[in-house]
Amino acid sequence: MSSRSYTLTGRYAETDAQGVVHHANYLTWFEEGRSEFLRQVGMNYSGFEEAGFFVIVAHAEVDYRAPAFYEDRITVTTNLSKARRRVLEFTYRAVNQDGQLLAEGRTVHVVIGRDRRPTSLPREWLERFKTT
Repeated sequence: MSSRSYTLTGRYAETDAQGVVHHANYLTWFEEGRSEFLRQVGMNYSGFEEAGFFVIVAHAEVDYRAPAFYEDRITVTTNLSKARRRVLEFTYRAVNQDGQLLAEGRTVHVVIGRDRRPTSLPREWLERFKTT
């Protein structure tokens, strides 16, 4: 499946006293990567929710490779690696302005309905993921 990227700047509030980005921020960046991925393929989380579908995180993992620092330009590339009716899986790569790999990650999401029970996304939505 396709991948999408966006670039951010490491913010002062995301760093410790040594100017190193705190590890928890990568999950936030990956979440923004998912949102940006959906926007770039013509979908978004608010559209999911309006249609009665909620995508919740069931599993998250991050492998840290090198530190990011205050004011680094960081590009997060998000790939939708699996799209099944009830499960979506995304993978991520974060690199700095020099192309150095900072972190890789993966999240697995379960689709639930308004009743908070697992449900299936419409087939046409899944097809849209495959064609973008």
